[in-house]
Amino acid sequence: MAARLLPSWVWVTGLTAGATVAVVFLALQADKGPHPTAAAVRPSASASAGAHPSASPAPTKAPAVPAASGSGRRIVYSVGDKRVWTVDASGKATRTFTVWPGTVGPAPGTYTIGRTLSATTGSDGVQIEHVLYFASGSGLSIAFSNAVDGSSPPPAAAGKQTSGIRMHKADGAALWTFGTEPNTRVTVVR
Repeated sequence: MAARLLPSWVWVTGLTAGATVAVVFLALQADKGPHPTAAAVRPSASASAGAHPSASPAPTKAPAVPAASGSGRRIVYSVGDKRVWTVDASGKATRTFTVWPGTVGPAPGTYTIGRTLSATTGSDGVQIEHVLYFASGSGLSIAFSNAVDGSSPPPAAAGKQTSGIRMHKADGAALWTFGTEPNTRVTVVR
């Protein structure tokens, strides 16, 4: 008896059905595996000079200005929280953001912005801008700044001391505008 050939539409239908079954099977297998979660990352700065900014999850309520940070118009820097607040004359926070502190930090207390520099090279060799000097420690000047390219600071070399408190580019521009007004105070809390 001779073999009978099937019409081409039967072959196409069979292949389509087989592919659909395979896709459904793989989808079910993938659904059983682990699911990654998004990390909380501030927008506008990258983790390193070559990295790209990550999207942020839905915004959460910002932490309140620390109670023991004084009164009036000021910049508040929490060493432990790695966070900065700009506070207006009425005591209301106008902005808050996280920072990358250097290896040398300021002691708790109240300071005044003593010197400003629009741009320079940081001790780590990175081009920085919006530099607001306000304290010193271990023989180093301590200042707020941001990298011109928006990157986070590279890890400090073993044994090297750094005193810059870096922030995202947009935060650096906002802090510069706030901090270059004459007699701007900086309150440092633990």
